[in-house]
Amino acid sequence: MKKQFIYILVFLYLTVNVVSQRAIAQDITFSQFYEMPMLRNPALAGVFNADIRMSGMYRSQWGQVSVPFQTGGAGLEYKIPFNQYGDWITLGLQTTHDVAGDVRLKRTQVLPVLNFHKSLNANYDDYLSIAFMAGPVNSQFDPTKLQMDEQYFGGQFNPTAPVQTFERTGFSYWDASLGLSYTSSWGEDLQYYVGAGYFHFNKPKVAFYTSNSDVFLNPKLVFNAGVSMQTSEVNNLVMFADYFTQGGHRQFLGGFLYGTEIARNYNEDWGTTLYFGAMYRWNDALIPVMKMDIKRLMIGVSYDVNVSTLRSASQWQGGLELTIGYKASLRHRSAYANQVRCVNGLKF
Repeated sequence: MKKQFIYILVFLYLTVNVVSQRAIAQDITFSQFYEMPMLRNPALAGVFNADIRMSGMYRSQWGQVSVPFQTGGAGLEYKIPFNQYGDWITLGLQTTHDVAGDVRLKRTQVLPVLNFHKSLNANYDDYLSIAFMAGPVNSQFDPTKLQMDEQYFGGQFNPTAPVQTFERTGFSYWDASLGLSYTSSWGEDLQYYVGAGYFHFNKPKVAFYTSNSDVFLNPKLVFNAGVSMQTSEVNNLVMFADYFTQGGHRQFLGGFLYGTEIARNYNEDWGTTLYFGAMYRWNDALIPVMKMDIKRLMIGVSYDVNVSTLRSASQWQGGLELTIGYKASLRHRSAYANQVRCVNGLKF
């Protein structure tokens, strides 16, 4: 087990050192990214040890530099046994709402997900998952919040002065993504997954002016990895890593959580586990994290400590992020449900 742990740390270290360019991408990024798996890779929907998972997240960022950028997200995953051969289907729904800057630039996504998990081995929890995610996205801004050059006279601002008109202050488009993942175990105490997602492959147009036909959302290629390792009867280590490239820019985000079980009810088979850890967004932020699992309820909090060149203005402050989640197992399933194993008993 110690050798395996060393191998994993070396892998994560090498992955970090491969990435040398600061990311500037078009997509929102959460610091507790592992709590929103469908935004990482649609094929990670359903990779957890239960039948249903609900998750929510709220983030407020850059309050020290400008009007805070606020982002919220919610996800729902429901796993259904597909046949008697150990295959599963996960139905998911991922939503986000983002508000940025003085003009309150908003973007709202509603993205249904379909993920098929194919069992590769009758004796082991080996699954290959392929997923499709697509749905509507709406973007808009408030033109009354703009301050234009023609509204200044002699250095004084006149909010009633006439300004240019906009062809439209909002638009909608359809977004589509694909995902692939492999989940398995290494002995009884270690489970892992690797995967890749391809987002915005339909290259949706995202211009406020219809004449700007060449303005589109760049496709994004993401590589994911995760490991859950039981280090003792009451302790476990979980590690996550994402690397993506979009529009010529790259980003790495990864880290770990170390958990200690502080209470256990053996009669009802539930416990309380406290996690501490940290994430790192390459050339951008160091992120301390605390998380608590109580029965099937999860609560997490993190804070971005800004380490980029913006730190002189941000005073090392980035963003506060809060997460909540709940997992449930169904008591009544189909006649052959007991023959179908959970998609890898991962604790993610």
